[in-house]
Amino acid sequence: MNPSYPSNLTSQQWEILKKLIPAPKKGGRKRSVEMQAIVNAILYILCAGCAWRMLPNDFPKWKTVYHYFRTWRKDGTWQIIHERLRLWVRVSQNREPSPSEAIMDSQTVETATMVSKEVGFDSGKKIKGRKRHILVDTSFCSWWRVTTLQIHL
Repeated sequence: MNPSYPSNLTSQQWEILKKLIPAPKKGGRKRSVEMQAIVNAILYILCAGCAWRMLPNDFPKWKTVYHYFRTWRKDGTWQIIHERLRLWVRVSQNREPSPSEAIMDSQTVETATMVSKEVGFDSGKKIKGRKRHILVDTSFCSWWRVTTLQIHL
């Protein structure tokens, strides 16, 4: 039995999310791991900020977890999950499915001295580096934060 981690999905969250997980491919080997364990392991990596190889042993093997994460990133599964959850959250809050307002912010990240490609200068902060932007819906929800962070990994 796996210990409960703060990053683990509740049974209600898993009931919503499991419908969005792709079915196994036909003709191949049957899945030998539970998809909930894979998703919980990915969320653990996200929340702990650790390397894939540092995944605790009570989760599936890190290579298996990484395989699913990478496959879902390449085939657009994370985008689909993100979009469906965003839509579900907005509708459950009695809001329009598409946001009419958003919050935009930017951050300048200082780069190393030797890095010269794609580097600018933020004259307001007097920092040489890269600027990154984020655009989020005005509603604040933990599902939104988790899925947004997952996709940007």
